[in-house]
Amino acid sequence: MKWGIIDFHCDALSKLQENPNIRFEEDERLDVSAKKLRQGGVGLQCFAVFIDDEQEKARIGRVLEQISLYRTEVEKAGIPLITSRQELASLNAAGGGTGGMLSLEGAHGLEGNLKYVQNCYDLGVRFLGITWNHANWAADGIMEPRGGGFTQKGLELIKLCHELGIILDVSHLSLKGFWELTEAAEKAGKPFIASHSNSINICDHPRNLSDEQIRTIVRLGGRIGLTFVPPFVKASGPVKMTDLLPHLEHMCSLGAENHLMFGSDFDGIDEHIEGLENAACYVKWKELLLKYYAEPLVDKWLSLNAMRFLQTWLPATKKAL
Repeated sequence: MKWGIIDFHCDALSKLQENPNIRFEEDERLDVSAKKLRQGGVGLQCFAVFIDDEQEKARIGRVLEQISLYRTEVEKAGIPLITSRQELASLNAAGGGTGGMLSLEGAHGLEGNLKYVQNCYDLGVRFLGITWNHANWAADGIMEPRGGGFTQKGLELIKLCHELGIILDVSHLSLKGFWELTEAAEKAGKPFIASHSNSINICDHPRNLSDEQIRTIVRLGGRIGLTFVPPFVKASGPVKMTDLLPHLEHMCSLGAENHLMFGSDFDGIDEHIEGLENAACYVKWKELLLKYYAEPLVDKWLSLNAMRFLQTWLPATKKAL
């Protein structure tokens, strides 16, 4: 495989923020560390900037602090920040290695100030999950009881992200919000992703995607990151790696073969799939997939689908600050 594995979601930065004594290079308290990424053959890891939307500290200062932690901890450990197609090509030309990307998980930390969106883009953020589970100034999350969609300012946020080139992420977004974003994306000719969600047809959890949502993401040319969160994989009992396969199969039956990738949610979960406890376990996950599927198909899911998306939708070059 030319490219290493690509994972579209982890929460290591928030762990680093909450535990200043953790070092990213190698720490057993992290599911995702530099050492484990190398051991797992991960070529590109997306790091979420996550702040609990129920906390008073959901403020731009904490967002900026996590972005700074990427520079001081993750890049220091030899994982450069990838913000453009040019940097992606340079990483490959240098012989691979491991790179990182930045996403913002929930717009609540932006405090309703659209100028902060530009600031985050300038600092390297390329993906934005509009909500976490609850409501914020932009839209309702999937766990918000009223099930609302976007606010007027939230619709302005969509437009701005489309203009800047920030890719929107519907994992955690309300159903109404999903369909409102679909309408806006169709008009703009822009795809969106679900960075860490599974199939609700296989596991009936509100964080998973319906068949209609899956078909819509496929139709728009987006991507779906199957996730390793046990309750999103199986309703009860111990969850094994093979329990993820029905999600793969079902999404492929809906036309998603070329649109699937993975978004582990490592460091954002307290329980793990047996055998998939951290980034180093991607070796075992690949071995298992190869027992059931041909290598070209496995390569698509582990890296090529995500890579083709990035080569299309990341900006061509990094803009000078």
